[in-house]
Amino acid sequence: MNQSIALLLCTFCVNCALNAAGQTITVDLSHATNHFIPDQTLGAGVDRIASVAIDKDLQQPNLEKAQESGWQPVSFRQNTELAVEAWHWNPQGTWSDTSGGGRGYFTGSSTPTESLRYSYGYPLPRRGFTRNDGTDSVGFSRLDDGDLNTFWKSNPYLTEHFTGESDALHPQWVVMDLAQVQQVDAIRIAWAEPFARRFLVQYWTGDNPIGSPTRGVWQAFANGAVLDGKGKTETIRLSDTPVPVRFIRIWMTQSSNTCDADGASDPRNCVGYAIRELYLGTVTDGEFHDILRHTADQEQTTTYCSSVDPWHQPSDLGSTKQAQVGFDLFFTSGVTRGLPAMIPIAMLYDTPDNAAAEIAYIEKRGYPISYVEMGEEADGQYMLPEDYAALYLQWATAIHRVDPKLKLGGPSFQGVNRDIEVWPDVDGKVSWTERFVDYLKKHGRMNDLAFFSFEHYPMDPCRIPWGTLYDEPELVSHIIEVWHEDGIPADIPMFITEGNLSSGASETFQDIYSGIWLADYIGSFLKAGGNGVYFFHYLPLQMEPGCNNSPGTFGMFTVDANYQIQQPLAQFFVAQLINREWVQPGSSEHQVFSASSDVSDGAGHELVTAYAVKRPDGSWAVMAVNRDQENAHRVRITFEGPESKEGNFSGNVEVSTFGSGQYQWHPAQTRFMAHAEESGKPTIVMTTKGWADPDGPIVHTKLTAAKDTVYDLPAASVVVIRGSTGGR
Repeated sequence: MNQSIALLLCTFCVNCALNAAGQTITVDLSHATNHFIPDQTLGAGVDRIASVAIDKDLQQPNLEKAQESGWQPVSFRQNTELAVEAWHWNPQGTWSDTSGGGRGYFTGSSTPTESLRYSYGYPLPRRGFTRNDGTDSVGFSRLDDGDLNTFWKSNPYLTEHFTGESDALHPQWVVMDLAQVQQVDAIRIAWAEPFARRFLVQYWTGDNPIGSPTRGVWQAFANGAVLDGKGKTETIRLSDTPVPVRFIRIWMTQSSNTCDADGASDPRNCVGYAIRELYLGTVTDGEFHDILRHTADQEQTTTYCSSVDPWHQPSDLGSTKQAQVGFDLFFTSGVTRGLPAMIPIAMLYDTPDNAAAEIAYIEKRGYPISYVEMGEEADGQYMLPEDYAALYLQWATAIHRVDPKLKLGGPSFQGVNRDIEVWPDVDGKVSWTERFVDYLKKHGRMNDLAFFSFEHYPMDPCRIPWGTLYDEPELVSHIIEVWHEDGIPADIPMFITEGNLSSGASETFQDIYSGIWLADYIGSFLKAGGNGVYFFHYLPLQMEPGCNNSPGTFGMFTVDANYQIQQPLAQFFVAQLINREWVQPGSSEHQVFSASSDVSDGAGHELVTAYAVKRPDGSWAVMAVNRDQENAHRVRITFEGPESKEGNFSGNVEVSTFGSGQYQWHPAQTRFMAHAEESGKPTIVMTTKGWADPDGPIVHTKLTAAKDTVYDLPAASVVVIRGSTGGR
């Protein structure tokens, strides 16, 4: 019996060895899929963060530790657009209306004087969003705030006065979400100046026009077309009998072009559309019965809008506890390593003069700019592509007057995995990107688009099982294909200017999962032809509450309450593997070649992925990602193609390994408590948190490779094998 068991075990071991011997990573040498330069391509982003974090992170030792990750160029992220704010990149500047201490449209001073350490956002008082799809969740719409002294107003830069096109080509709109189906036959609109002379009141026939804009149509009410609006307060009987609806849209195509109380001296006061308050419901026996909730908070009936007038005043300054880094601190702190940086300008809620002044200021200081990103997440503000494009061209004209050589791009989409769709245009086109490109082409301005940018947050918050790791390579390569199919020319660079696992941090960000995902993300993006990628976030950040009170951080470290670094996290170590082991740091070109493995789980999942580069020093580096969280794998590496002499790694080979044997995250019992700040608003404070043990380091080994050399890929690991190749 014992002999039989021994024989079975022996046979099993032989079969294991044979199976291991059959596992292979194959590098295809037939052609390079991409080429890149590390100090232009592999970067990280710096966003709006706590002011205290700016003070702590942009000095030593935090900055030095962050830079040990190896990320090179920096993308300055522009957060005020997401919060529907005007960005005062320079607190010194001029207001368009100087009466009463200044108000109106702000232009920062382009003259360098004091050093800029912080910059702030000013929440717009004429907003029409109850909530948008960016970071804003504390503002409220003026369309149903119950105050007739406040009003929503559309962006004047989308009118004929500034676009040179008929207002009908840039219709402005507001949408009301009743939260459930209700009976409606009448609307009351309290207009401000300017008001709509021609508009259409419609209801949605599908599920959700904001989240699913192609699953339904806008249907006009029987009496919903107004061809000669008079302004003031209008009550319109929309239909003879009530209609069951949830979403209602007012679609405005002709303005009265009458001036508001700020007068005709500034044409921006006299164009577009403005509404003080909306009321919706039914009329019986001559009495109007309103069903909207009017309150100056998030409990009001939800409204959305096409655009917002960037008019504001000094008293609108928001909290200074969060800040954008001031440009002088940004460029002189060392975070950019002296490399040209990608700089944003505010566009959705700003003016072209302010953007041009920002560029002039930076250039007067002599700070190097690589690219200028135009606006931030227009799709998250529900802006139609023609409107974004119209602003883009105005801002491009203003910026190129300052410096015609600057490379401009956008639109910095949110991190989506599929084509962005919007309500169909007159030709039935629903692709946001396709319509944006069409607009530039029709205006002969494709040369103003020097790059195409988008963000990448592929995983849904709270829904990140281990198996989602298998999806990443296809997700990132697919979205690049989508943008090309939408009309982005092949010779326009594609940048992911901000990216991480998910739009909401959780403890998954600290787990080894996040490091394995990062290797697949960077490798597959470069393999698919991507031109630049920026990890988010470069600087150490506090934990924040995630899914089910699971604390997470977008940074690469845990820090204490005083921002002192406590531990590096999984993504820090994998960043080092990518930037310091897989690629050769510096400004020399690398070539990317396709690589694949035959290691699968039998269900169609590739358990081991691989990414190959030929480095400028002549060596090859293969980054192998073992996504099997339970099992190690042993693989051979072969190079196949027209250069048959490039058969296998040969001679001295360096192997760098980071995986579950080097890093394990241990979640702790966590809870969050609400505390009152000085402002009276609640804040979330974490009382306990997890830790990593072991916590690195990367394991480095050397071996002498030959044709039959087998490489160990531990369970849940990223391994970089680097060396020269020889013949078969």
